[in-house]
Amino acid sequence: MSTESDPSDTPDDPDAVRTDGGLSDVERERQIDYLDVEINLLKPATPFMRDHLRVVWTGFIIWTFTTFGPITLTRIAPDLMTTQLPVIGFPIHYASIAIGGPTAALLLSVWYARKRDKIDEKYGIEQEVVEPEPTETGAEDVAATDGGVTE
Repeated sequence: MSTESDPSDTPDDPDAVRTDGGLSDVERERQIDYLDVEINLLKPATPFMRDHLRVVWTGFIIWTFTTFGPITLTRIAPDLMTTQLPVIGFPIHYASIAIGGPTAALLLSVWYARKRDKIDEKYGIEQEVVEPEPTETGAEDVAATDGGVTE
């Protein structure tokens, strides 16, 4: 038996297992003070960070394939990727980068926004929407559209 003390051991029972008190991920997340939590991208400290990081890494992998896939395929199979598409007349590698790249980025941003909204909803995070205060405009506040000439 080791003489060093393990911080997870209790003085009463050295074999006791510490539990989280039966808290759900959402309840545990609400108790965390994020100013005291070390941020580590490879080992997230909280369930929210784990879920969010999973979405970020998934998006990064998809982005990598959509960005560098056509370039890599052109290097590996130049005969196939330089073949002209019948409808638009551009080579496959050009069309996949010029059309597929921006389209994939747009779809990826929509996907990320939806996944992030689901994660925020799961952990009870609400985004405040600040409504602009209504202002009343009087006759002196109205802009003249005819160059400023009053009649």
